[in-house]
Amino acid sequence: MKKLILLAVTLLLIFGISAVFIYSGLIEKVDDKTYRKAFRESYKIFTPEIPTHASFADEKAPLDHLLVREKLDREFLVNTYWHTSTILLIKRANRWFPVIEPILKKNNIPDDFKYLALIESGLTNVVSPKGATGFWQFMEDTAKEYGLEVNDNVDERYNVEKSTEAACRYLQDVFEEYKSWTLVAAAYNAGNRRIAESLEKQKTNNYYDLHLNEETARYVFRILSIKTIYENPTRYGFYLRESDLYPVIPSEIIEVDYSLPDLGSFASEHQINYQILKEFNPWLRSGQLPAKAGKTYRIKIPEKEYLFVDRHQKDIDNPGRIFNDTIDQ
Repeated sequence: MKKLILLAVTLLLIFGISAVFIYSGLIEKVDDKTYRKAFRESYKIFTPEIPTHASFADEKAPLDHLLVREKLDREFLVNTYWHTSTILLIKRANRWFPVIEPILKKNNIPDDFKYLALIESGLTNVVSPKGATGFWQFMEDTAKEYGLEVNDNVDERYNVEKSTEAACRYLQDVFEEYKSWTLVAAAYNAGNRRIAESLEKQKTNNYYDLHLNEETARYVFRILSIKTIYENPTRYGFYLRESDLYPVIPSEIIEVDYSLPDLGSFASEHQINYQILKEFNPWLRSGQLPAKAGKTYRIKIPEKEYLFVDRHQKDIDNPGRIFNDTIDQ
């Protein structure tokens, strides 16, 4: 009952002022005094609660330090009130975290690094102005260094499984140098050399003590804020139903060690269209897949019944249940 009352009050706060003006508009013109009174009484904005403890990969952030706490506060404000972005992050995470999590675990990378991918790319195959690509935002040279194929026909930076494996290898290499996962995250953003030089110049071994460019200075705090909101969405006003989240779509894997001169024909042979083939295999960058000696490619073919909404609803025990409802905890 408490949750229902809280939700009702929230909805009234959001829609109350609109109702006042709609109703008033039917009777008489709203004057300035009435408008201001209705606005003050009906529309309220609250600063989000900042946790007393926060950690990345079990490394605690020193939130007892005033400036550290203020930096985290900024990111909570951004992620709490930039609703469209945060809602999309939560929805996409439901589809892609189950893919990323076991790969991190297999490679002994802390689970919190899934939030690094979340803020890097929004779990979309974006390309940065500098050319960083995919969920993990690899530059071409770094991608090749860590075993990804990048050419006109194949770009494995767009392959979530392979790029996550490559990211794990990179993260392990950097951790061997710093022995701190928080510094590893910072180096992922700024580059290993820049972090190493900053640590030496500033005589510290702690991310939270470093003076850095604004993007890197905000980086770990962005991770901490989105991690906290994702794990406690209702505490920050995000009431998403289980049925609102983007579901995992099961796929059949076709192993190919031969040339495919026409991917459109390949798609038709497997009873899907070219658009769906590309959607599920964005690493296929042209209309063909030339064979490469000694290499087998794994092409995803989605199970067609799962491309329809009704099929996914059957897998949800309670579609109306609120995702990660932690308001009473």
